[in-house]
Amino acid sequence: MKANRSNVILSALDLARRIEAGELTPRAVVEMCADAIAAHEKDVRAFTALDLDAARRAAENKNLIALPLRGLPLAFKDIYDTVDFPTQYGSPIYAGHRPIADATAVVMARHAGGIGIGKTVTTEFASMVPPVTCNPHHLGHTPGGSSSGSCAAVAAGMVPIAFGTQTAGSVIRPAAFCGVAGFKPSYRLIPLVGVKDVSWHLDTAGVFGASIADVAFAAAAVTGRDLRVDGNTPVPPRIALVRTHLWSEASPAMRNAVETAARAAEAAGGKISDVILPPMLEEAYAAQFVIQDYETVRSLAFEYDRHREKIDSRLREALENGLRISADDYDAARRTSSRARRVLADTMADYDVILTPSAPGAAPEGFATTGNPMFNRLWTLMGAPCVNVPGMSDGGLPLGIQIVGRFGRDRAALEAALFVERAITRKTDV
Repeated sequence: MKANRSNVILSALDLARRIEAGELTPRAVVEMCADAIAAHEKDVRAFTALDLDAARRAAENKNLIALPLRGLPLAFKDIYDTVDFPTQYGSPIYAGHRPIADATAVVMARHAGGIGIGKTVTTEFASMVPPVTCNPHHLGHTPGGSSSGSCAAVAAGMVPIAFGTQTAGSVIRPAAFCGVAGFKPSYRLIPLVGVKDVSWHLDTAGVFGASIADVAFAAAAVTGRDLRVDGNTPVPPRIALVRTHLWSEASPAMRNAVETAARAAEAAGGKISDVILPPMLEEAYAAQFVIQDYETVRSLAFEYDRHREKIDSRLREALENGLRISADDYDAARRTSSRARRVLADTMADYDVILTPSAPGAAPEGFATTGNPMFNRLWTLMGAPCVNVPGMSDGGLPLGIQIVGRFGRDRAALEAALFVERAITRKTDV
């Protein structure tokens, strides 16, 4: 069964410009979101909590128009602590839980002029346990996870900006599945104070929006950093086409999409080079599993110790696997990751970004899985900025292309992603 796609994905940048020009008010944008929620939320099930009346009241504050986000509505994955909404971490253990403080990112977004309208569905403790949320492009397919609700809410036009997190692939993969832009910045560029830990050496906050310019705008507004890429023509980047050792796991459509994107970027003036990663990066990929599993069971030590029977059996099994990892193996995995970051920096010395798949293919049918993060794990471990570039599809379902930048070079990664996005658009319009 296909979802009703009569609504339009909301561009945060366009809405902000129209508010600044006096063509729209923040209240009018809240009503746009309310209309889309009324039309689609019953099918998509992206939210765990909503307060549109409070958003309407907040939107009457005239001072918002002078702030970077201009009073735009936002949504936060339900592992960000919020005073105004329950924060339940996708778990029955925390049903009705009300934190006494907002997460730092929530405060930063509010200070930038954003209006929180609700909390979005997360998988249980941001794990691989599938949630109730459906893919807006086809209700019978997963939206991905663990930032399922945030991504689906943007894809269904219910909110222009939503925040998620990524530990393995939980921003880039759902963005690919839902056909929107997803930006996972360099490790800890957006503070994670007040966000439920999964793996403290991997967890990274991220942003969903309609396009590359939209996520760059949102990230710039919230962090106060020079990340915006709209208004300028991006310089053709030096792109390393990296298939990784997992290339054979990608679907034929995904492999074709990556190579099509590379040809489009080259035709637009980008320099494309085929690059094979050193073996150390394959070792680092394996190390990511060890680090995540070891840290997750310790992040959830209280819940596992006191409320084990309320944890989904699939997550409980993963936690038990984490308990079997020795401290020596964990330390060895950390050392591997440190060496791999140096190797990756050397490998990328002659390139601006890497071009690689965002996911093995389109969103899987059914809800037995949220999809495989195999094409994201390494880059999350490396702490590199990653961007999902939308614009391609397979049988009506979106396919995402991933741009990976150098650590700390987030604006350059966003500029390269914008370049590729425009190149893909030109090619598909021909």
